[in-house]
Amino acid sequence: MEILKVSSKSNPNSIAGAIANVLRESDSVEIQAVGAGALNQAIKGIIIARGFMAPSGKNLYSIPAFSSTTIDGEVKTAIRIVIEAK
Repeated sequence: MEILKVSSKSNPNSIAGAIANVLRESDSVEIQAVGAGALNQAIKGIIIARGFMAPSGKNLYSIPAFSSTTIDGEVKTAIRIVIEAK
């Protein structure tokens, strides 16, 4: 499963495009966000991607979870969202 890393500076339209492109080739994609700003951008991207996928008759389903990741030698809590198209 492909992992898309999102930051607070990520463009929601770019995130949506990446989600839609991966879901056209695969059944699911995972997004990783660390921090409130990154999570905000990720959620916006998922909402926009849902609009991109609607004309093809597919709906997006999100499964959120916590995980740990290491950034600059520091362990941080990340939110991972698995997105499936059905």
